[in-house]
Amino acid sequence: MNANKKNGMQVPEPPVWRSMLYVPANNQRFIDKAHTRGADAIILDLEDSVPMTECPGAREKLAETAALVSRNGADVVVRINRPDEEAEQDLLAAVIPGVSALMLPKVPSATHVQAIAETVSGLENKRGMAEGSMMFVVMVESPAALLRAEEITSAHPRIVASYLGGEDFAAAAGMVPDPETLFMPKVMTLYASRAAGIMPLGMIGTVADFQDLDAVREIIRRSRRFGFEGASCIHPSVVPILNEEMAPSADEVAGAQRIVEGYKKAESDGLGAITIDGMMIDVPVAQRAEALLKRHAAIKTRESKNG
Repeated sequence: MNANKKNGMQVPEPPVWRSMLYVPANNQRFIDKAHTRGADAIILDLEDSVPMTECPGAREKLAETAALVSRNGADVVVRINRPDEEAEQDLLAAVIPGVSALMLPKVPSATHVQAIAETVSGLENKRGMAEGSMMFVVMVESPAALLRAEEITSAHPRIVASYLGGEDFAAAAGMVPDPETLFMPKVMTLYASRAAGIMPLGMIGTVADFQDLDAVREIIRRSRRFGFEGASCIHPSVVPILNEEMAPSADEVAGAQRIVEGYKKAESDGLGAITIDGMMIDVPVAQRAEALLKRHAAIKTRESKNG
């Protein structure tokens, strides 16, 4: 994986994670099939989906499990536990070659992230891994954390993405988790991600009904319009829809290419704004088209890796 400097630390290039499939780290049946699902990333879960009594065994097999689920090129993300004593054991097991990132649940503050980062740096050094190679995904899951989202998302250069944990957030806020109630906290977390220059993950809506894939597709399309770049899911039927809908369409790519090429010519002719396809093109529109083409290229690279 390519790397770059961020605040003095050598960190990997931001990943492309349109789809992130949760797999309980103790469920061998799901583990064996995970590499066939086509997800950009597999989240090996040590938290909510694994009984505490099963965690020691799941940790012991984590290196083997990571190798199995990544056989077709998916990145491996490990969601650790929140209690400090459990998180410490999870870190000892998860900071290994073959794991790309850690998902940090119920993050209360920037200092929590920084403390984990210090521990991870020590483990990387002891294990001969490049310092900064382990990326972080931070999860905002309480009202208090939401009000600190800006400091949390910018807490450390390892952070590449953030996510609002809807169920835990709703429980902490004393509200029913549905598209209406979660709209504002999800968008607030998205804005905090953009302000920090990291990837916003999530969906504006709920995909509890996996049978209605048309409804799932509409939720994903709407989420992308707001700026989300990917999302996690617990059912493999959602993975191909995320991969398709969280990527620019062929028409969007073609339109963006016309805009970029036309605006470059306009600049060379000394023009500040032009019309293409009946739409006025100025600097923000051209920049948005350039960003879309950059993402399209990154997705194509991702797909070539995904076997």
